[in-house]
Amino acid sequence: MYSFVNDYSEGCHSSIMEALQKTNMLQTAGYGEDEYCAQAKEKIRRALKSDCEVEFLVSGTQTNFTVISHILKPYEGILGVDTCHPEQHEAGAIEATGHKVITVPNVNGKLTAEAVEKTLREHLESPIMIHTVRPGLVYISNATELGTVYTKKELTELHEICRKYNIPLYIDGARLGCAMASKECDYEFSELSDLCDVFYIGATKMGALFGEAVVFNDKKLAENFPYMKKQRGGLLAKGRLLGIQFSCLFEDNLYFKLADYAVKQAQRIQDALIENKIPLLVKSSTNQVFPILTYSQQQIIAKDFGFELWEPIDDEKSSVRFCTSWATDEKQVDRLIEALKLI
Repeated sequence: MYSFVNDYSEGCHSSIMEALQKTNMLQTAGYGEDEYCAQAKEKIRRALKSDCEVEFLVSGTQTNFTVISHILKPYEGILGVDTCHPEQHEAGAIEATGHKVITVPNVNGKLTAEAVEKTLREHLESPIMIHTVRPGLVYISNATELGTVYTKKELTELHEICRKYNIPLYIDGARLGCAMASKECDYEFSELSDLCDVFYIGATKMGALFGEAVVFNDKKLAENFPYMKKQRGGLLAKGRLLGIQFSCLFEDNLYFKLADYAVKQAQRIQDALIENKIPLLVKSSTNQVFPILTYSQQQIIAKDFGFELWEPIDDEKSSVRFCTSWATDEKQVDRLIEALKLI
């Protein structure tokens, strides 16, 4: 049985493991005040060509609720699509901090500038505005939960609307590497400095044991953030473990090379699905693929491969997800492609 269930089943890239072993018995300052974290932050700044603020956290959900609760006022909530991670996959973590998730319908997993402005205007023009939760932050993920990617035009339009209403745009980058590796991505990594106010670079799903790097393009939003990070349980005593991993990932473009590999393997699977006339829930350009399979087809594939059930279509079929990673075995992709030909 080979798993295509997620992109975090494996441990970490060999260069990270080697670096962790090499530095294992060194004594350093704690809580991220070490030379490795400093080096990693500087590498990220160089890659972004920006004097941004960088903060390390451990996991995606922790990053989302820590950053969001830091930025929002007590009476504010986040605005995102109905499929967004805080709404569907975080066990109410945002709501547990006292902030509502305000959702609008997605368009292929994306949030549109039109939907944002419509929602904001409805709130501001409502006669009962004072009785409702004020949208205080716009949340998107890139890549989205459906494996789609925002174009430069879409991000620019979203950011312009956010600036118009003085609301920060936050990008969940759990799979940011795969978004950047997508053929649909028409901007450079460094351009993210101008396309949003804050985002994070996901490493848990891109070759690290764990770790996310929060980038504050708007440095005012970063003021006093370490206090919130500590309060929310995100200040790691052995902070160097995060610095070492990010330093490795941002050496010789390793982060982007790993993402490129993951995306290429997923696109091979998607091409095979299209060739075999198997319908897709949505056409993805990243490392997640969403075919629609009958339940009998699923039983056949499940004998040798793991995958995630996504959403029911009707009584006979449902969409499923195949997810590749930086470590996916290319030979197993070959096997899966052959198996898909036979269903």
